[in-house]
Amino acid sequence: MLKKITAVFDKPFFKNKKYVSILWLLATVLAILPKFFRDKYNNYLIYKNVFWHVVHQMALYTEYPLEYFDHNHYGPVFSLVIGPFALLPDWLGLPLWSVFTCVLLLWAIYQLPIKQIQIVAVLWICLNEYLIAAQSFQINSMMVFIIVMSYVLIVKEKDFWAAMLIALGTFIKLYGIVGLAFFFFSKYKPKLVFSLLFWSLIFFVAPMLFSSPAYILERYVEWYNRLVIKNQTNAVLDSYQDFSVMGVVRRIAQDPMIPNAPFLIGGLFLFGLPYLRFQAYTSTKFQLLLLASVLIFTVIFSSGSESPTYIIAFVGVAIWYVIQPSPKTKWINGLLIFALILTSFSHTDLFPRFIVEQYVRPYSLKAIPCIVIWFLIVYQMMTEPFQTETNE
Repeated sequence: MLKKITAVFDKPFFKNKKYVSILWLLATVLAILPKFFRDKYNNYLIYKNVFWHVVHQMALYTEYPLEYFDHNHYGPVFSLVIGPFALLPDWLGLPLWSVFTCVLLLWAIYQLPIKQIQIVAVLWICLNEYLIAAQSFQINSMMVFIIVMSYVLIVKEKDFWAAMLIALGTFIKLYGIVGLAFFFFSKYKPKLVFSLLFWSLIFFVAPMLFSSPAYILERYVEWYNRLVIKNQTNAVLDSYQDFSVMGVVRRIAQDPMIPNAPFLIGGLFLFGLPYLRFQAYTSTKFQLLLLASVLIFTVIFSSGSESPTYIIAFVGVAIWYVIQPSPKTKWINGLLIFALILTSFSHTDLFPRFIVEQYVRPYSLKAIPCIVIWFLIVYQMMTEPFQTETNE
């Protein structure tokens, strides 16, 4: 039976990047249509109104119950990104937005310095987690694009454009700032620094062109205050967020007052340790492990992480897996299966609902496989002989 199943996946369809990419695009449309027809696309309503609220110089971070529920948490520059879609009717703007973010994610994965069969493997591993993100209409797929391409452009010596993405991501959601993790891979560090300053100024000022300087300055203050409040509310034990290292500890201990700071300090210390291996910087495998570490770290050390956020971490898991030596050990395969089951499939209809509601969500169990894999990545980066090893 196992041989028959394996034989099915040996078919050309399952190994062809073009076919799998088309499947991603079709799956995107099929995943979002039920949400559209049931009027369950609140996040998109938040996004498009960022544009209109900036145009009309309205508050960006207050509640607008007649337009959507919840709050906007994205910076004023996001109005420029969502603007072309906001100008369209929802029946057109919404699917185009979804396809746009899908294409960005696919393009970023295509650019990874790995073999074509490994790219296809990443696409298959991430498909289910991507669909979870797609159904929420969030910008997490775009954030994967920004983080991955920040790395790709730096190693391709295109620092000016890497800086653009890092600045843009930071001014949209703050997550983009993790692109600075690849700073030491740059051969033109002064150029990268000055490019960051240039693009930061551009994105800071750009929304003022169709509003006003005073209005945008007030919005940045408002944005900061909103993020402070959001960080405080994320720690509530029964929320749908805080799927993080801190969230796991808080929820197992049933103590929402456990602070983030000790975990962030410890996490940053471990994250930074591999940078001491200066000779490994030129190793493609070391670089890819760092990329995987960045993608996972961004999610598991954020109290704002929720189920759709995990497309960011899961791309990191997939990259980590495909660059492991072949044949894969049972331990490596077991960790991937663990992640697929508990991180990816636990928040779908394939998982018994009572297990999700009684155990997975209340204890932030979705985060655990990614936490384990992240610790393993740090260990591998500290112990493997990268100076003579690349992923060519």
